[in-house]
Amino acid sequence: MHDPITHLDGIRATRICSQRLETQMLTSGPAGGDPVLFLHGNLCTSTFWEATMLALPARFRAVAVDQRGYGLSDPSAHIDARAGVADWGRDAIAAANTLGWGRFHVVGHSLGGCVAWGLIATYPERLRSVTLFAPGPPCGFGGTHGPRGELNSLDGAGSGAGLVDPEFVRRLASRERDVVDPTYSPRSVMNRMYWKPSFRSPREDAFLTAMLQVHLGSDQFPGDIAPSEHWPGFAPGRSGPLNALSPLYNQHVLEEVLAAQQKPPVLWVHGKGDVVVSNTSLSDAGTQGQLGLRPDWPGNDVFPPQPLLTQVAYALDQYEQGGGRVTRIKLRGVGHTPFVERPAEAHAGLVEHLNAS
Repeated sequence: MHDPITHLDGIRATRICSQRLETQMLTSGPAGGDPVLFLHGNLCTSTFWEATMLALPARFRAVAVDQRGYGLSDPSAHIDARAGVADWGRDAIAAANTLGWGRFHVVGHSLGGCVAWGLIATYPERLRSVTLFAPGPPCGFGGTHGPRGELNSLDGAGSGAGLVDPEFVRRLASRERDVVDPTYSPRSVMNRMYWKPSFRSPREDAFLTAMLQVHLGSDQFPGDIAPSEHWPGFAPGRSGPLNALSPLYNQHVLEEVLAAQQKPPVLWVHGKGDVVVSNTSLSDAGTQGQLGLRPDWPGNDVFPPQPLLTQVAYALDQYEQGGGRVTRIKLRGVGHTPFVERPAEAHAGLVEHLNAS
């Protein structure tokens, strides 16, 4: 059993059972309001969105779901990583269909932002607007170079489940809540990676509980690992969320986003202090090799740090040149979760964007 989470006043927790997935759904606002679907990031759940949902004007209906592989979603529902982010995208559309929504706004954070790229590529006619909080680039995470996200090797080496240290996974499995180890304890990882130190959220314990609700295993988080003859010696497998984020399986997304006949307006919000989505991401094998944290790094010519921030900016610049409307908000002193760290500014930008769409 998972530890219970006490939700904020005004948030209702229930279940939704679509044709694809049964999962937890958090709601706020009137049932007939303008629909907004919130998609959380990696090692998060719908709980991360509660304050943002409550910040919306009364005319909006906010819904946040636990995505496949996370939180209180059906633990038997696995991710086919070979489809890239498509499983999550199909889940989102199935949830919207179950709710009786036609066109809706989507708000994605980190991994959820990658899912939102996929929705633009595949279902642009369903989207009234898209908001990306600290998203990964359309190509996904790991083992690429250049603004378009070209693979360093054809097998996607350096991306997928092999990026996660087994010691961190072990501590997730034991549901470790105390800071036993400053490097691998889940609470330490959350406070080091999710936001810019020394920020601490008043809902830290609830967020930690959400983090510990990740579904673990070779078919779940982090997924299976394939060997590779290329540095750093592993390639993405076929299951699990981190493999689904591999550029090996998402090389087509950017071209499809740019080719979409309908281009919903996009808001991009990111923190200048983000250490996850940056050009020197601490989660990236190239950065780790450059810092001496992974042995035998072959150098910048073979495996440079992935320019994640440049790739996001390039995609949005190209989207804008193709006729899409893009609004950008950069927040100083903010890490990977702007809507938690700087809620007043992040929420104001989101509401303005929704109202204009």
